[in-house]
Amino acid sequence: MTPFSLLLFLLFFAANIALLSAVTDPHDAAALQSLKDSWQNTPPSWVKSDDPCGAPWEGVTCNSSRVTALGLSTMGLKGKLSGDIGGLTELRSLDLSFNRDLTGSLSPRLGDLEKLNILILAGCGFTGNIPEELGNLAELSFLALNSNNFTGKIPPSLGKLSKLYWLDLADNQLVGAIPVSTPTSPGLDLLLKAKHFHFNKNKLSGTIPPKLFSSEMVLIHILFDGNQLTGNIPSTLGHVQTLEVLRLDRNALWGEVPSNLNNLTNINELNLAHNNLTGPLPDLTSMNTLNYVDLSNNSFDPTEAPVWFSTLSSLTTLVIEHGSLQGPVPEKLFSFPQIQQVKLRNNAFNGTLNLGDSVGTQLQLVDLQNNQISSITLGSGYSNTLILIGNPVCTTAISNTNFCQIQQQNTKPYSTSLANCGSKSCPVDQKLSPQSCECAYPFEGTLYFRGPMFRELSNVNMFHSLEMSLWVKLGLTPGSVFLQNPFFNVDDYLQIQLALFPSSGEYFNRSEVLRIGFDLSNQTYKPPPEFGPYYFIASPYPFPASLGTSVSKGVIIAVATGAAILVLGLIGVGIYAVRQKKRAEKAIGLSNPFASWAPSGKDSGGAPQLKGARYTKERSLMDNLWQLKELSMDQCRVGLNSRLKLNYFPEFITKTLSVLLGFVLIKESKCWFMNLWPMEHFERACLGDLAFILTGKGDSG
Repeated sequence: MTPFSLLLFLLFFAANIALLSAVTDPHDAAALQSLKDSWQNTPPSWVKSDDPCGAPWEGVTCNSSRVTALGLSTMGLKGKLSGDIGGLTELRSLDLSFNRDLTGSLSPRLGDLEKLNILILAGCGFTGNIPEELGNLAELSFLALNSNNFTGKIPPSLGKLSKLYWLDLADNQLVGAIPVSTPTSPGLDLLLKAKHFHFNKNKLSGTIPPKLFSSEMVLIHILFDGNQLTGNIPSTLGHVQTLEVLRLDRNALWGEVPSNLNNLTNINELNLAHNNLTGPLPDLTSMNTLNYVDLSNNSFDPTEAPVWFSTLSSLTTLVIEHGSLQGPVPEKLFSFPQIQQVKLRNNAFNGTLNLGDSVGTQLQLVDLQNNQISSITLGSGYSNTLILIGNPVCTTAISNTNFCQIQQQNTKPYSTSLANCGSKSCPVDQKLSPQSCECAYPFEGTLYFRGPMFRELSNVNMFHSLEMSLWVKLGLTPGSVFLQNPFFNVDDYLQIQLALFPSSGEYFNRSEVLRIGFDLSNQTYKPPPEFGPYYFIASPYPFPASLGTSVSKGVIIAVATGAAILVLGLIGVGIYAVRQKKRAEKAIGLSNPFASWAPSGKDSGGAPQLKGARYTKERSLMDNLWQLKELSMDQCRVGLNSRLKLNYFPEFITKTLSVLLGFVLIKESKCWFMNLWPMEHFERACLGDLAFILTGKGDSG
């Protein structure tokens, strides 16, 4: 056997060992390979190997050989979510959030992922209908499809998701009614474990079904704001006593507010603004934890300030603008310990405004523009913003005071301090880290708080607490969080620009970006309670090209080990071949049971030619032995197929392995034919057979 044939054999053998040692289930590997082929900008590790679990692909989590999680948040993926995703049948978590260039409709095969617990597609560019098949995901507890371009109706089948606690469909183009169950169809009223109904910023229409709510529900956030809902607020809403945030603002609701809404004693925010509500101003006297209330732009009956103006000491913000309130403004309102803003413009308050001598220390704004206030008594305890433009009092002697002038806001929006960094500047594509004062590429995006308990933004301590909670709960270096330009947008959400900086160097690695993205999209990160429910939209991260060429330490070790084994194997087989050749030549000279190895008498690779009377007996033994080898080949193929759970196994590999097995059989059967045929010759014949298999040249023994 030539050295070249030996080299080929070892190379093929090493390749076969690599195949046999592949970790990933072949069906999972095929599904991921298909996804990779349909996406651009996949992580560099996805092109380093064909074994997502064995030579790990970034964003892929495995349990044994099965893929159980796929998380590629903020990777800059482009493409579509193909039907092959349905092949990952052991998947528990799928997070593709913040990949704006993932487009197209969702594959109905998502419904095949029967073990899926978490599905996060927030902040992508998906379109079309939400598949009915998502209702098949019986284990699903977290579903976030917000901030896409979905159209069509909310699928009633989502009502079958009995384990769901988070349902976020906000910021899409969904239309139609909110589905509830019928004798023939499920509905969202069946989601008794749900804590979050986030349907805001869509085009939902029709009434809010009374059947949607019941005393069995445990909802804490109902966000229906920014839709086209009509009809009455259902009284059944008052049965959901776990409720903390209720936003029905910016719809077209009419009728009276149900009196039993007063039963919502755990509520922190109540926003019913910008509707067509009528009847008496709602009674909120039992809402002892209420921080923020907005009843503006409705058509409530004219009335004096209700009793709860003087009793809800937990209030931070009271907003009733463009209303029908009249009479005096209760002095008690300004003394609440947490009160920050009182905004009552465009009502009919009259008489004397008396702020009293015990004004709350946090009060920053009193806006009473366009009322009928005729006089004012200022106590000694208030020196912040008071706006009285459009009141009769501004036609008197105080007309030249600040109260009766348009007042400019002198307070700059909050921004994390960079005072310790002096005048240092960075290139246009980098930013200065407040922690290290070095230029770096931060992980950036926008935080949207959809129901904060406050509206006053001058309290820097609130933002300091937010910064600290971010670096602590996201596992970052203290001081590595930068907040900028907080303001309330047209949706009345608190919007804040966020930048997170790496602890060292200029960049986060991909694993860190994946972890941070998931913590923010999966709501693993919880902000301070006063900030309320939020969502986050990340900006694309500028990964450096150099990071794409890195190879993991495990891969380097595996390659080095394999190369060392191959070299040692080549040396060993080379030595063995030389020794066996010498022994064979010596044996030929001594016993010569063959005419020659070849017609010339030299070793030319030909099969040995038997001579004499012993030929028939020896040939019979050889035939029996090769039949045994062929049997072992078949058994080997069957065994390998069973072991790898394949319906096929390459014949070449099993032939090669069976030849190796043949050497073992030869050694074990040496006593059978030792006196008939020298061992060295038989091994020589086997090597000839191996050469024939590998090269197709020479004679098969």
